[in-house]
Amino acid sequence: MNENGSFWMPSAESTYAGDVDGIFHFVYYWSIFFLVIVVLGIVVFAVKYRRRKLEMTPDLSHNNTLELMWTAFPAILVMIVFVWGFKDYIKMTIVPKDAYEIKVTGQKWFWSFEYAEGATTVNELVVPAGRPIKLLMSSQDVIHCLYLPNFRAKRDVLPNRYSMMWFEAVNVGEFPVFCAEYCGTKHSEMIGKIRVLGETEFKDWLETSSASGEGMAPEEYGAKLYVSKACITCHSIDGKPGTGPSWKGIFGKQEHLADGSSVLVDENYIRESLLNPQAKVTAGYQPVMPTFQGILKDREIDAIIAYIKSLK
Repeated sequence: MNENGSFWMPSAESTYAGDVDGIFHFVYYWSIFFLVIVVLGIVVFAVKYRRRKLEMTPDLSHNNTLELMWTAFPAILVMIVFVWGFKDYIKMTIVPKDAYEIKVTGQKWFWSFEYAEGATTVNELVVPAGRPIKLLMSSQDVIHCLYLPNFRAKRDVLPNRYSMMWFEAVNVGEFPVFCAEYCGTKHSEMIGKIRVLGETEFKDWLETSSASGEGMAPEEYGAKLYVSKACITCHSIDGKPGTGPSWKGIFGKQEHLADGSSVLVDENYIRESLLNPQAKVTAGYQPVMPTFQGILKDREIDAIIAYIKSLK
């Protein structure tokens, strides 16, 4: 059981989560009711009408009252679920006019979030509590699905088009973010978190993140980006190969490519690998690295290059 949640649901953290839980429990408990009725009926009739000797079953006539009951009662329940579900669907679909917009990009295998003030994050969605949040979402490659279980929010993220989703957080805290659409070998690792802050703390975070890296040495900032931009998931810094080649001692060396040629690992090669990773694929590795075009600023690219240079 999740803290403040139930056996079936994690804690409800959005303004419409209670409505979603309400219709779920309505369907769930009525299903249990009918299951009990059906099972008890099977047991009772199996015992009462078990065959004791060979005899003909007498002619039976239909019962109008019974037929009306088992037709009308389920129909009423279905209509209740339809009206209730439609009202909740409208509430979850229509984005409030004053919603704060965050651009979401899904790609194999991480989420990136871009704020109007210039801040960008990877696998961490930071939002203020008590304010509607609009997520404008698209994919760089295949179909993904942004799933926020505590907020009862889930929507497919598609390539070459935008999809939208909104929610309003009611409590501060940290909650999981998942991809709910199979998208490749590391689908299960496409996990992030949503961090809900108070309004004042969120404004402070925006100011700090928009000026991220100021006052830091380039290689120090690059080391921070290595973790925050999810480079760590594919590239080691200790020489061990992963999904991609290790960064240790790679700068200044000749890298053998899948097409049989080789290339010098210099600043231009690293920049191209970040922005157009399929242009030159290292031999022995699959062409699965996503592009960081639009995710990394020039200053961040320079910092990552400086960090790679420092890894002797």
